[in-house]
This record gives sequence, structure tokens and C-alpha cells, in this order.
Amino acid sequence: MSKQRILVIGAGGQLGSELTQGLWNLHGKENVIATDIKEAQGILATGNFEILDVLKEKEFNEFIRKNNFTQIYHLAAVLSATGEKNPKLAWNLNMNSLIQVLDAAVEYKIEKVYWPSSIASFGPTTPKIKTPQDTIMDPTTIYGISKQAGERWCEWYYKNRGLDVRSLRYPGLIGYKTKPGGGTTDYAVDIFFKALTDKKYECFLKPDTYLPMMYMDDAVKATLDLMEAPAEKINERASYNISAMSFCPSEIAAEIKKHIPEFEITYNPDFRQAIADSWPRSINDSAARIDWGWEPDFDLTRMTKDIITNLPALL
Repeated sequence: MSKQRILVIGAGGQLGSELTQGLWNLHGKENVIATDIKEAQGILATGNFEILDVLKEKEFNEFIRKNNFTQIYHLAAVLSATGEKNPKLAWNLNMNSLIQVLDAAVEYKIEKVYWPSSIASFGPTTPKIKTPQDTIMDPTTIYGISKQAGERWCEWYYKNRGLDVRSLRYPGLIGYKTKPGGGTTDYAVDIFFKALTDKKYECFLKPDTYLPMMYMDDAVKATLDLMEAPAEKINERASYNISAMSFCPSEIAAEIKKHIPEFEITYNPDFRQAIADSWPRSINDSAARIDWGWEPDFDLTRMTKDIITNLPALL
């Protein structure tokens, strides 16, 4: 493997912090610069970290130029529920930052760019069960609209500028090392914190709301596997469907009760229910499995045991 020089944008988020650690393990801590608009927290403070605002074009381009990066992981985004409260902010960050990164990658001859899409790019008329790789995409949130548009931009830069840009349509991502970040699927993160601290949780979705989900360890694995795959194996240049499991709030609550018998869940659906109802219930990710060998390691049972074993040390 040739020596890489890697930039992570939005490293302070739920995915970014754990993906940065995965990149440290793969490429060496000295070869990865993590950035965010806020100071480093936790383990990120032990590596190369700098404050960087991707929307400040002049400063951003100068940062790219002087560091001779070979790869960029662009993770900065306003998520679904937060984006509905401030749609113009969400559009500005999610869309304009992506174009800024793609332009800089072309200008400074970056070898590979990673940008995450989401199941939010689907919508109410998308097939809900085993959603195909190529299907109707009619997102109803600003977050989803920006993700669908971003997929088209990534594909355009590949076809028209020769940029090796790669993407995954993440389902709900579940981790315990950082607090929830304002997404509709984040109930499946918050529920573990509340189960351990309060022994109860009020869920903002109905008990039978099925959504595709993935443990953070698998999300990091999938991202790195995609980025390390030979370019000739990458046949989807918009974004790959990716998934590991599907469950509803009542099922994750039942799994938690196996470890914490006194845990109780109640339900008080809010505006996020309509967002969840517009998304798939399960995902067909056969293209990723065929093209570059994707296979998850965690199901609901194994994930729950792992979180409940490890999270108490962080509380």
C-alpha cells in the first residue's frame, strides 16, 4: 500500500470520530488529519486535529494545497431532524460543502474522495421492503433532498472530471462513543444511554416502526472496505445501498431488557415519525456484496450485548 495522506472533514460527529480511529489503524495516526469546526473532544484530541470550516473557500483550498492530501473523507452534515428545523442551513452546509470538496479534489488531484449518502435519499413512494439499488427516489426532508442531489453530483464529477469519488447510503448508524447528533434513527443510540442511566426511555417513534440499521463498527468496516477496493470493482458511482439489520423500537427494547430486566419503554411519536414513515424498512444491498464483498458482522443481539458491555465505562 502506498503511503496515504488523509483528510477527515466533520471528524467530531458520531461517524467521524470512529472512522478517524479506523483510518488511524489502517494508515497510521501520523498520516490522518481530523478536522471540524469545533475543538477536538475525547480520543480525537490524541491525534492530528485542526479547526477547519469547509465553507470558507479560500482557507479550505489553502489547507488542501499545503498538506498534499491523497484522500478526503467529507462527513460534515446537518442531519434529518435538525435539518427540518433549519432547512436553509442544512442545504447550505450539506450541498455547498460537497461541491467545494469535489472542486478542490479535482484542482489538487486528490486520488479518492468519500462522501456519505443515506436512506433519507429515498421517499414515500420508494419500495419499502428490500429497497433496490436503483429505484424511485423522492425524499421529503431537506437532508434527504441534499443527499439525493449529492449523489448526482458525485456521479457527475466521476463521469465528467474523472474524480474517483465513492459513497454509501447509510442506514441508521448506532454507536455509543458519542452522543446522538439529531437524526431520526438516533433513538436507537439514545435508548442505550437512557437504559443504563435512567432504566427508562420515551421513544419518539411508534413501537412497530421498522428501519434499516447498522452498528458503527460495521459502518467503519464498510467505508474502509469500499475505499480500499480497486477502482474497477466500483460500479455504482452515485452511492451504494448498504445495510446490516432492520428492527423496530419494541424489538430493541426487548433485547435491552434481556440485559436490564427493569428497563421500561414508552412511546410519544413526534414529527420524526413522518420522516421515518417515508423511509425504507429494509434494504437490498446485493450490489455492494457482489462488487466489493460487503458483509456485516453485527446483528441486533450481538450489537446490544457489545454496547451494554462497553458503554458503562464512558458514562
